[in-house]
Amino acid sequence: MILVFDLDGTICYKGKPLSPNMVECLDRLVGEGHELIFASARPIRDLLPVLPDHLRFCSLVGGNGGFVQREGRLLSVSYLEKSIADRILQLIRKYEAAFLIDSDWDYCYTGTSDHPIRQNLDPGGAARNLALDELAAMVKIVILQSSNFDRLYSELAALPVAIYLHGNEKIIDISPKGIDKWTGLQKLGVQQNQFIAFGNDANDVPMFVHAHRSVCVGNHAELQNVSTDNVACDEDEVIRKIEEIAAILKL
Repeated sequence: MILVFDLDGTICYKGKPLSPNMVECLDRLVGEGHELIFASARPIRDLLPVLPDHLRFCSLVGGNGGFVQREGRLLSVSYLEKSIADRILQLIRKYEAAFLIDSDWDYCYTGTSDHPIRQNLDPGGAARNLALDELAAMVKIVILQSSNFDRLYSELAALPVAIYLHGNEKIIDISPKGIDKWTGLQKLGVQQNQFIAFGNDANDVPMFVHAHRSVCVGNHAELQNVSTDNVACDEDEVIRKIEEIAAILKL
């Protein structure tokens, strides 16, 4: 069976790499013949550092579907159309927004040094924080704060983009229209009802609705509405749920 795991808040916590206990749990799944896929809002650049070396060659969906990688090779990158990106930048200026914009590998970050997003940004120093006009193209935009957050969100939501509001963190994720974790999984050949998904936020909804079974980690009303299982946001509880499902798959 294919098991798809979101990372932050699902199987890793507070921006830290997977714990030894979680890695051991995932290794058992591989040993039992299951395939692992990691699907995150993080771009591949920031996704890799939270995984141990031997799991970095699993299939990866990064940037909410904007990046798709298999066995260490990038299969696809989805960019925002220039006209749409330009309109978003107009709104960013209008509402004095701080942001993170990811390109293929490099990025532009204008938020504060202590913002939680900054703590998880390019921890290995593998990329460059470029000026906005130096970015060749844009894959994903994260709005961190603005002078009028609600109004900015309203105007962004009217554009032809994929957009997620992370209410607890008060940030907005923007990707190209039609790009999400499910479309990323499809590029890897994953078929509907042929995988089990674990996630914790609104950006996991697209893959949850196509999963054979889905586990919502923590309390997220929208995600719980489309999940088959729910478990507390606690590593021990998540590991127990993974082991419970693995035992059922053996039957």
